Amino acid sequence: MGMHIDYERNIDSFALFMLYYRMLTGIDVLIRERFRRLRGRRIALCTSYAVCDSRSIPTIEIFKRQSPGRLKAVFAPEHGLYASSQDQIPNADSIDGAIPVYSQYGPRLAPSRQMLSGIDTVVIDLFDIGCRYYTFLWSAILLIKEAADSGVPVMILDRPNPLSGTMVQGPVLDPAYSSFVGLYPIPIRHGMTIGELSLMINQEFGINARLDVVKTTGWNRIRYFHETSLPWTIPSPNMPSETTAYVYPGMCLLEGTNVSEGRGTTRPFELFGAPWIDPAKLVKSLSRFKLCGVNFRPVYFQPTFHKFRGRRCGGAQLLVVDPTKLNPVRLGLAVISALRRLYPAEFKWRPPPYEHERVKMPFDILVGNNWVRQDLERGATLPFIERQWQTGLRAFLKLRRRYLLYK
Repeated sequence: MGMHIDYERNIDSFALFMLYYRMLTGIDVLIRERFRRLRGRRIALCTSYAVCDSRSIPTIEIFKRQSPGRLKAVFAPEHGLYASSQDQIPNADSIDGAIPVYSQYGPRLAPSRQMLSGIDTVVIDLFDIGCRYYTFLWSAILLIKEAADSGVPVMILDRPNPLSGTMVQGPVLDPAYSSFVGLYPIPIRHGMTIGELSLMINQEFGINARLDVVKTTGWNRIRYFHETSLPWTIPSPNMPSETTAYVYPGMCLLEGTNVSEGRGTTRPFELFGAPWIDPAKLVKSLSRFKLCGVNFRPVYFQPTFHKFRGRRCGGAQLLVVDPTKLNPVRLGLAVISALRRLYPAEFKWRPPPYEHERVKMPFDILVGNNWVRQDLERGATLPFIERQWQTGLRAFLKLRRRYLLYK
């Protein structure tokens, strides 16, 4: 028997009318279509409770209502089903109601074939924030690979890239530095949606899954998240706002150092520092880089957890004044360059292990190579470092054009 969807019980006529005229994510489009693409299918859903439609209703709740008895399994990425676990904290398998929840961030990163037994379609709805080392993309790719091997088709419910879909920045990952913060060679800021990236990786790297992307409507590539009509629903504990996402592609590089990236404060990635930093001296040094789109404020802060828990740190607060002019990768490298010059005895690279990698340096797997670190150690200028990755970036831009779904 096909799945019966009593749509009017779950959404009133005015809300249905609005779904025809506002910006829609993939889950909104699926609702507007009355789930016809999934009629009669037994579904495995990869998502978390932080992933919602344009009315802030979690995708998982929508599937429970619209396809009772048809949602057979849930796959949860890093931070868990409830998007509540801190970074690098493993999550166990669990049960949500009567539905098994398989963690993709615990003893395993990829699902087993047995977990897809009896599944007709895998549906992926994840809130990616447009940066290579945000791990949700890689959970999706590992699930797509297993679905391909198991002969199960995959549907991706697409979402806008909150950093816009035009800016592409940073070095393309060297495959020798592949890890769970970058499995395939893409730049740090890729300027693509999770649907576009999945199509590209599926085709270019021979995964060959049967892949269907439910496109976002009403979004064009130049829009940043604050220019959409969508609510920001916190996708992970240290991504509280779109401003955090705007700086994350550069400031996450501090995870590869002994400097606090602001975890344990109310402004992660927007605050950074260490007990041995003089805030005024740091801000004066950073002003010499003449970075666009951002100002710096000297601050002291005291993390409640993570690096330097309970200790007063000197540092700076980032104030994003124009995200369209901000190059966050350059920002992150400028911060590290300034810190190394000001505090050569105190500044250190973080040693492994980090994100399931036990040999390579954490900074290297984040930036995607070892030569950026070596250039910084030699005191190379930022323009010199950036020139070294332009050839790879141009090749990626050419490849990327074939998979862009939005104008």
